[in-house]
Amino acid sequence: MTDYTAFRTEVRAFLADNLTPELRLANARSTSVFVEPEFSLVWQRILHAKGWVAPHWPAEFGGPGWDERQRYIFASESALAGAPSLSPMGLRMVAPVIMHYGSAAQQAFYLPRLLSGEDYWCQGFSEPGAGSDLASLQLRADVDGDDYVLNGSKIWTTHAHHANRMFALVRTSREDRPQQGITFLLLDMNLPGIEVRPILSIADDHDFNQVFFDNVRVPQSGRLGEEGTGWSVAKHLLVFERAAAYSAGLAEALAQAGRDAIAAGVIGDRPVRRRISELAAEVEAIRGVEDDVMARIAAGGSTGALSSLLKLRGTETQQAIQELSVELAGHYAAVSQPEARRAGSDLAAVGPEEALTATARYFNGRAASIYAGSNEIQRGIIAKQILGL
Repeated sequence: MTDYTAFRTEVRAFLADNLTPELRLANARSTSVFVEPEFSLVWQRILHAKGWVAPHWPAEFGGPGWDERQRYIFASESALAGAPSLSPMGLRMVAPVIMHYGSAAQQAFYLPRLLSGEDYWCQGFSEPGAGSDLASLQLRADVDGDDYVLNGSKIWTTHAHHANRMFALVRTSREDRPQQGITFLLLDMNLPGIEVRPILSIADDHDFNQVFFDNVRVPQSGRLGEEGTGWSVAKHLLVFERAAAYSAGLAEALAQAGRDAIAAGVIGDRPVRRRISELAAEVEAIRGVEDDVMARIAAGGSTGALSSLLKLRGTETQQAIQELSVELAGHYAAVSQPEARRAGSDLAAVGPEEALTATARYFNGRAASIYAGSNEIQRGIIAKQILGL
């Protein structure tokens, strides 16, 4: 039987010994769920050397073989210690799909590179005319010998300017239902004909891009699953994208809001205390759902629509905490300081440190209720699968 108290102590000691001030600062000043790879990959290499880089991976593929409680403890302690998050595109999203659908050759090639950080992935799903209605995607993939020839574009492609790999949904057929003509591809971002153009956000961040494909030849060996089955592969992936552990990060963000309220001298105001208390209750409710999910997985069951419930409540609670942080920052929230908030910058912040990232996080956080399936879609899933409506 696992001694969870001893395990928590081991995790805390490891974090204390290995998290450098630079890595903590990079996380503290990150305004997105994606920490810049110049920092996140440093942390990934440290975790990889320890064997802890992929908590959710089974031991047979190089994971630590932890149970759900150990994974939760590790996530909680990492959030409390201020560890930078690793990009979820590779380790959390495409990796489980490669494990499930990939051939032995694909698994042997991609999975070690995912663990080490040699490959950095981006997601090619959304298109200018296909967002939440993903089945309407149009990026053409025409068979020519042993290759697919791609023409079209993807948009809102997070960190495509850093990535050397993409997993993408492409259209290989227009017959029958739209979902039946979609194929899942793994491709090299350095192939001729790929162009990445930046999309700067309202937060003055460069996370997003539009990616253009002009007669890009992708080997058919990069296909995951059979041709035309990409919709099923993508649904498998979305379970891992939506069923994230939210409560640990939310609890730390709310604790920071409490410290901000103390610094601003408003912690004694009843409306502020009430909002913090309500949000704390919401975080505990989310933690309860996560416990339910862990119990189901441990029993060999499926998360079902609970992944949609977590995505819905987790993202909306996150947005509520970010809104509170902006209000607590007061007039300093109006100052955009993208250079000052970069880890390693020698520019002094205008106003207190806690106000430096508040507005940028708020702006970036607006996307959380849209990506991975909009929250309106999640409500539909919950209504159908949980409420039976």
